[in-house]
Amino acid sequence: MTTPVRLDADYRSAAWRRLAGKHFDVLVVGGGITGAGVALDAATRGLATALVEQRDFASGTSSRSSKLFHGGLRYLEQMNFDLVREALRERDLTLKTIAPHLVRPVSFLYPLTGRGWERPYVTAGLTLYDSMGGTRSMPRHKQLTRSGALKLAPALKRESLTGGLLYYDAQTDDARHTLTTVRTAAAYGATVISSTRVTGLLRAGERVVGAVVEDVETGERQDVHASVVINCTGVWTDEIQEMAGSRGHFHVRASKGVHVVVARDRINSETGLILRTEKSVLFVIPWGTHWIIGTTDTDWELDRAHPAATRADIDYLLEHLNTVLKVPLTHDDIQGVYAGLRPLLSGDSALTAQLSREHAVARPQPGLISIAGGKYTTYRVMAQDAVDAAREDIGGDVSDSVTEFIPLSGAEGYVALVNQLDRLARKQQLPVWRVRHLLERYGSLVHELFALAEDDRSRYEPVPGAEEYLKAEIVYAATHEAALHLDDVLTRRTRISIETPHRGVDSARAVAELVAPALGWDTGRIEAEVAAYVARVEAERESQQELVDSEANAERLSAPDPRRIPASRQ
Repeated sequence: MTTPVRLDADYRSAAWRRLAGKHFDVLVVGGGITGAGVALDAATRGLATALVEQRDFASGTSSRSSKLFHGGLRYLEQMNFDLVREALRERDLTLKTIAPHLVRPVSFLYPLTGRGWERPYVTAGLTLYDSMGGTRSMPRHKQLTRSGALKLAPALKRESLTGGLLYYDAQTDDARHTLTTVRTAAAYGATVISSTRVTGLLRAGERVVGAVVEDVETGERQDVHASVVINCTGVWTDEIQEMAGSRGHFHVRASKGVHVVVARDRINSETGLILRTEKSVLFVIPWGTHWIIGTTDTDWELDRAHPAATRADIDYLLEHLNTVLKVPLTHDDIQGVYAGLRPLLSGDSALTAQLSREHAVARPQPGLISIAGGKYTTYRVMAQDAVDAAREDIGGDVSDSVTEFIPLSGAEGYVALVNQLDRLARKQQLPVWRVRHLLERYGSLVHELFALAEDDRSRYEPVPGAEEYLKAEIVYAATHEAALHLDDVLTRRTRISIETPHRGVDSARAVAELVAPALGWDTGRIEAEVAAYVARVEAERESQQELVDSEANAERLSAPDPRRIPASRQ
């Protein structure tokens, strides 16, 4: 069992020095789930590994997904059996071994609409879905009459279905899962650092031998030398390939996916829903005391760091869902909205919904590996393939991947802690539901969080304006989880930004004051961080009133970027 690593300010300073002070076997560029998985795969093979991320870990696609660990029913319908089989195997492995504390089962109702062929057709698909990939961690699907379906989901109009099927998949908090993968890689010796931007690649002739990196927080630059650079930058893939002077063997297109979040009481259902649309499928996903509704699938060619949802995107989701709901949802019901970009491999089709979700690995030139495409669920396989492809550049005897046997930090001992839930709650003098909430976010790492409250019981108080979270979780984000800015805490370490009607504004000052001691913030820096966060929320609200992408993008970009707060205010 490895010792967890605290990703605090001291760690970051030491990591920055290590980047220049040693030669790495592998330099991973990109701190989303693919880059995190590559760093963990390489580190557990015994390779000297570094991971750099230009913003925050999981700040792009990997915090803005549908938050599902699933095979993908629509890919089954597209006859992409290999992708579904691979994804279901990874789902099963993650539930049982890799991250049982972070990934859990979730049920979905598939309403039938009356066509005679529909029930046998869907039943055949779900029978295959239940058995592919060797999965045995989920209950098998169930047949439901219309009355049975409405009993599970009374929110549905009776005339909107003739029956249904109930099946099971899995879900996770994608940002937390990605961050935990990064921390696990660090525990196995990888050097991981966020707010570190690649500004150029080092070359020896045609070979890539490292990268020039800039500390976004200070403006410092230095060279990082490595046997191979693995490009895991998602929608920025082409940009890194261009730095190398390479045309690349594939290109990436960005597809925007928008989700909205509503309170749980707005839809009366005991299960999630999956609805067919003319383009794809629409999910209604249980999310604690909320529902996540998504997603859209449209081309995006504007700012990649801050994709913006439009009113048209939101209307699309509400209109499709309201066709089956007794009590329609309105814009006033929406508490949170988020937009993410899927990195899809370029194809001949003009529709992003038809582009492949399979991944591709290429070695466009010696010393550079690019990986793109794929889906969140298959990140571990993608990482394995990328490191395998890097063997030629690393040289020597590179071990095979072992990540299918490596639990993420917090997984070991988790099941035992669940069995001790009542005792833990009594010892910490917390309600059982709060301790369960903590275990499902931190697993056995929860003891690190408990330690923060040993000498200061006030850290067990709820966060003002976001009572489902404890102040200790906010402090922990800065002392253990590499949070550097207020946005990191409100948007990714917690989900306050999408789970509260104020979208984190009412909590911003209290949260900033909680992390200030660990991050060395003075009063001026606190004010700057709060102002930047409030401006971001206001810009997002304004962008969500626009009807077209270009105008929404302009509104969103009117807010200052917290990673560009002047150094004099740090």
